[in-house]
Amino acid sequence: MLYKSNRANLILQMYHLRYKRIARYQKNSKIFDFLASLYKDFKLFAKEFVVWSFSSSRIATLKFSKGKDFAVASLYRQRGKLAKRLIHSGMAGIAAFGVMVAPIVAEEFPGGSIDPWSSDSNSQVIPIVDSKLTQTIIAEHGYRDRVVEYEVKPGDTVSAIAEKFGISVDTIRWQNNLPSKDSIKAGQILEILPVSGVAHKVKKGDTVYSIAKKYDVDPQAIVNYPFNVFVDDEDFELAIGQTLIVPDGVKPEEVQWSPVARVRKITPDAGTVVASGSFVWPASGNISQGFVWYHRAIDIANKSAPPVLAADAGKVIVAGWPDNYGYGNRVVIDHGNGMRTLYAHLAKIYVTNGQTVNRGDAIGQMGTTGRSTGIHLHFEVIQNGVHLNPLTVLK
Repeated sequence: MLYKSNRANLILQMYHLRYKRIARYQKNSKIFDFLASLYKDFKLFAKEFVVWSFSSSRIATLKFSKGKDFAVASLYRQRGKLAKRLIHSGMAGIAAFGVMVAPIVAEEFPGGSIDPWSSDSNSQVIPIVDSKLTQTIIAEHGYRDRVVEYEVKPGDTVSAIAEKFGISVDTIRWQNNLPSKDSIKAGQILEILPVSGVAHKVKKGDTVYSIAKKYDVDPQAIVNYPFNVFVDDEDFELAIGQTLIVPDGVKPEEVQWSPVARVRKITPDAGTVVASGSFVWPASGNISQGFVWYHRAIDIANKSAPPVLAADAGKVIVAGWPDNYGYGNRVVIDHGNGMRTLYAHLAKIYVTNGQTVNRGDAIGQMGTTGRSTGIHLHFEVIQNGVHLNPLTVLK
């Protein structure tokens, strides 16, 4: 009986093990089927992804090609209209790159510890006047070439000192910051300018033009003053810290103690006033500078650059720019009676050496060649070697 019972248990265990194996096999079979299905789906996804990527790339390439063709066609139609912008952008990029690498490059050379961007601007002033000529003028006529000091004597007044030195009361006032005419006292040291006007100490950013505008004068007046010097005579560059004399300059927003009428004369139309034995006006415009000892001529300015006319009949003895001097293009006419006239800074010359001209004939066009800050005519009248004030002979 016991034997039968053990046998039955053994059979049951065998069936149980077989059932477990079958169950495990079925379970593994389901996992296998799942993995197979997953692999099949992934394979299909990969295939479709490759097809989609290829199609998208092809479409993108076609769009880029069309865009490129459109851009090329547009640029071709523009025919270089955008060239300036591209060039300017390129130059700006190069300049910016240079600013960034300059300190690095500077370190590779001797003295590399110096920051090139922190160094001072050029302070050298190159004299551009003929020192022998100006010294001769000073010696002969007693003109001063610099600011001098004067010690106030008992009984001196500002007006008496001004008259003594031939300058205006306001010139002494501005240079010495005098609060009133009665503010001077014996023993006081005053700075006396060589001419009436203002002494200006050049600051960063100053130009001849900005200084002239500040003090209400023509820039040519500053350039013509023989003792004003410049770093570069071509563009009248100034050195920071130098002192410029501004002839007839007026300090802005100042009430003058001895106001002088500042008249801008308008010349008659050239050739309209013709009187026998007198000169006609050589051009029309504003008289921007008058006759003084260091500027023995008058300047007639006119931005429209009108023709320049012969003031009287005569023979042309100079036509051109023969000496590369500050007059620029010029014409000199010998009138045959001891009188000569000179016309300087011309843009164009209409006559030649040896040619004869009548009064009122066009001899050139007003310009700004030579030592000039703007379009104007520099007109001189010489009688037997002596310069005359043209306003005394022009009618």
